Amino acid sequence: MSETRVIKKYPNRRLYDTAISSYITLADVKGLVLDGVDFQVVDAKTRQNITRSILLQIISEEEEGGEPIFSSELLAQLIRAYGGNMQNVLTSYLEKSLELWFDQQRMLQERTRTFMDHSPMNVLTQFAERNLSMWQAMSGLEPHGPGEGDEQEAPQPGKGKSGPEGDKNKPGGQSGRRKS
Repeated sequence: MSETRVIKKYPNRRLYDTAISSYITLADVKGLVLDGVDFQVVDAKTRQNITRSILLQIISEEEEGGEPIFSSELLAQLIRAYGGNMQNVLTSYLEKSLELWFDQQRMLQERTRTFMDHSPMNVLTQFAERNLSMWQAMSGLEPHGPGEGDEQEAPQPGKGKSGPEGDKNKPGGQSGRRKS
């Protein structure tokens, strides 16, 4: 397992990534978040962990830049939740809700990928077979192969009961018997 990546924030507001020995931007930190990299931002002077502050700064920029996730009403409700006796419950609830949401998104992507990996002809064939089965079930027809499910077969020319070999499917016929 890899170590937590340390990013130092200097008084001039610059962020220094100690893993690559280079200054980085908030956009780079966002990239680390999206890539799932475990990191910690510390104040270079006080050594205080300021990761949350940096993440909130990224969220603030995202909210201002495009289509916001947080409505004004939702933000107001979150502010009201601070300091209340249910703050920890709300934190846990929000974490679990987002975890579930991301799991569902991942499952949907996997199912879509699995569906797309099949050849179009196989997908269409499976679709047609399912539709045929549903149609047969709704119309009362039983799907079966040749000779299955029939009590009696229609007589075939030259192979009736009076024929030289008899009926091969009935007792007394020659099916499965050896001539002695």
